[in-house]
Amino acid sequence: MTTTSTTALDPQRVQRRTVFLLSSAQLLSGVGNGATLSIGSLLAVDLSGSEAWAGSITTVLTLAAAIAALPLARLAEARGRRVGLVTGLAAAMVGALLIISSVMSGSFLLLLLGAAFLGLGTAANLQARFAAVDLAEPEHRGRSLSTVVWAITIGAVAGPNLIQPGAAIGAALGLPPIAGPFVFSAVGLFLAAGLLFAGLRPDPLLLSRRLARQVNASGEPAGQPERGTIRSGLRAVRSSPQAVLALAAVVAAHGVMVAVMSMTPLHLQQLVGGSHEGHHGGTTDSTDALVVIGLTISLHIAGMFALSPLWGWLTDKAGRFRTIAMGHGLLLVAVFIAGFGQREPVLVTAGLILLGLGWSAATIAGSTLLAESVDPDQRVTVQGVSDTLMGAAGALGGATSGLLLAWIGYQGLNIASSVLAAAVLALTAVTAARKRTSTSSGHPDETPT
Repeated sequence: MTTTSTTALDPQRVQRRTVFLLSSAQLLSGVGNGATLSIGSLLAVDLSGSEAWAGSITTVLTLAAAIAALPLARLAEARGRRVGLVTGLAAAMVGALLIISSVMSGSFLLLLLGAAFLGLGTAANLQARFAAVDLAEPEHRGRSLSTVVWAITIGAVAGPNLIQPGAAIGAALGLPPIAGPFVFSAVGLFLAAGLLFAGLRPDPLLLSRRLARQVNASGEPAGQPERGTIRSGLRAVRSSPQAVLALAAVVAAHGVMVAVMSMTPLHLQQLVGGSHEGHHGGTTDSTDALVVIGLTISLHIAGMFALSPLWGWLTDKAGRFRTIAMGHGLLLVAVFIAGFGQREPVLVTAGLILLGLGWSAATIAGSTLLAESVDPDQRVTVQGVSDTLMGAAGALGGATSGLLLAWIGYQGLNIASSVLAAAVLALTAVTAARKRTSTSSGHPDETPT
């Protein structure tokens, strides 16, 4: 019965429908993340009363995403992609509602709890890119993955620019203006979860497994995948110098990006809206500052996602190592421009755009190299570990960035962040050199598998 129903399906038709659904859900859920990135640090300062807590929202959100990455992957492993993705998005919707409640009640702890729930949505969005390749043909995996990654651009860029419309909606609903954008977040996340719950049938991961069992030469069902852990994933990574480089490239890029990005709204608020004018009045009510912040974060997020197909193409054409080096080179240029141009909003915005571009190049090339550099049986576990460590790096970056901003200023924060990008550039050069000297067969050092 199962075999008949499976063979009656056209896997590529299911794949096209899956990519469309995932892309649509990414677009909708991106609105929620965009609003949080734009005004999360301002809310943290307002409700806590201290700039030292400015990075707490990004920290909690990214830490929650890191903690949730493996559990959501295991849920998908057991119940399918649909259950895993919907669970994460539904939790994020609850998070948006909790943030609205925190503003109304003035509760900083409730704000942190809402950010934690939103982190589960971030983990689900990361997992969606893997769902896009469950049924893809090998030659189309990059295209499918980049389509889903690219789709988040529209929602994520729109999110920060919904600050003013959100304030109007909030006022109409009797909410404080700064809580209004999270109404859009909650609605977008609700629609994304509902779309996947209703439409992601058959489940791409479960269908791919059934198809694999049908073509198994032995005629016997394939065994259940081994339960993945951080330890087993790191063991697989350590077996390959290229996997070590790939993981370092992805994790370091995320740490640099989050550290600088999370403090930029507060820096711009002080630069444009006036420094230290009180935490509960003028700071969050400055329309000019909110507009500049919204535009800057929108362009930053556009840099992160809009050119993802280009970076995927360069990863295949120029090579994994070169694209990783290009990404971390862009990160160095970005922190230089934003740091030394800290007194000019235009230069800060330019730095944030380059920061997003560098993150995108390093993440796409690093993720591709990581998947190629470990045993196929370990890929899902290693990818889950990669997402976990990305989230951990983001949480650490968010946690330390507020302290660094208070101690050494925005320029100092950027200079400190540059150390990670420089270290990856050095590791890339060393790994590439070792690969060239150890390879005598004449094969390219970065041939996709």
